[in-house]
Amino acid sequence: MENGKIWMDGTLVPWNEAQVHVLTHTLHYGVGVFEGIRCYACEDGRSAIFRLVEHIDRLFDSAHILGLKIPFSPAQVMQACIDTVRANQLKECYIRPLVFIGEGERGLHARTNPIRVAIAAWSWGAYLGEEGLKNGIRVKTSSFQRFHVNTLMTKAKAVGTYLNSILAGKEVWDLGYDEALLLDTDGYVAEGPGENLFIVRRGKVKTPPLSSSILPGITRDAIVSLLRDMGSSLAEERITRDEVYLADEAFFTGTAAEVTPIREVDDRHIRGTVPGEVTRALQERFFAITKGKDRKYSQWLTYI
Repeated sequence: MENGKIWMDGTLVPWNEAQVHVLTHTLHYGVGVFEGIRCYACEDGRSAIFRLVEHIDRLFDSAHILGLKIPFSPAQVMQACIDTVRANQLKECYIRPLVFIGEGERGLHARTNPIRVAIAAWSWGAYLGEEGLKNGIRVKTSSFQRFHVNTLMTKAKAVGTYLNSILAGKEVWDLGYDEALLLDTDGYVAEGPGENLFIVRRGKVKTPPLSSSILPGITRDAIVSLLRDMGSSLAEERITRDEVYLADEAFFTGTAAEVTPIREVDDRHIRGTVPGEVTRALQERFFAITKGKDRKYSQWLTYI
């Protein structure tokens, strides 16, 4: 993408010129928020950003939680995402808005430092691999827990909180697994490093509740809507680790992961077919929507 463009503080600049000073506050202390958004090539030849409004709403919510005042309106940031995709001539891509504290005061508080905004876009395939998307991934419970709701702000998609995800992920990646599973501080299943979890047992679907220490995923919300639309039995309640072991199906959801089936957890094979009937149906419906084939949820698409 060296010939591409990145939106920086209101202006599209050459990719290699989108730089910050080494004393940028967020680089040192992790106070910033971000989003991950996908843009899909649709069957009619157009491209569409999936749930752009909801993602930018969450970006502003995250900033509010951290006390950051974004110097642009939500409408301006949404338009900047569209402009960035167009400028890079991408049919399908991943979009990364980032809000961070710039250079200025050197201490922790940084009361007068500028709040800066950057938006990049790049081509990105299946986050957990095409093979994983098709046949499922191997998951290992990490020794690192998802942080408590009063330790860090669990409903903010904050830069610094992803150290927790990186440590959990690296621990299991180094052992040869595809992805980690994090428990909360009470020992219940929380989520993956960058994904929400669903399980299916005897036709009933469960996912950890938003009142738990999970990030409110935009894709999670879409899957909840689709499950209810399909008439599936869905419970948003705490899940124990051994419930996952006994699941007939399990899958991760997320902007990067999309709908990725899980075939193994802690060296225990999921006992049903992978992907299972519910997972496969959700995958097909999800991609039909993102590709513009299923018009029932066309309001989720922002066409470019």
